[in-house]
Amino acid sequence: MAIPVPKVMNWPLGGVDENGRLGFASDDYSVREVIRNILLTRPGERLLRPQFGAGLLDFIHQPNNETTRTLIANVVQKAIEQWETRVIVDSVSVVPDSVSLSCVQIVIRYQMRYARQPLQLTLGLDLNQV
Repeated sequence: MAIPVPKVMNWPLGGVDENGRLGFASDDYSVREVIRNILLTRPGERLLRPQFGAGLLDFIHQPNNETTRTLIANVVQKAIEQWETRVIVDSVSVVPDSVSLSCVQIVIRYQMRYARQPLQLTLGLDLNQV
């Protein structure tokens, strides 16, 4: 018997479908939305959940060196493992961008717990944002 795929409501709320019902994210799209939310939220920013988030934007204005990239990878992996229980994180790597010296690419390899297929999410972060 196949494990049913959970449906999760978008947050912030998505659109309204043709029948006037609220839109639902499904599968990997929902997980990607939640991961972005986790990474971009600073701990202490969310009411009633002061520990929620990774605080990825706190790395802005840090040097793009091996130490910073390792710290980013550790923070990302820990936050996803703590707050997104629908996935198993296989690896997180942070590599310098080949075009811009101040940018890094965060590559998150993971699997959904209910369907063990490898998935990947890549996010760019400019450490020199103003």
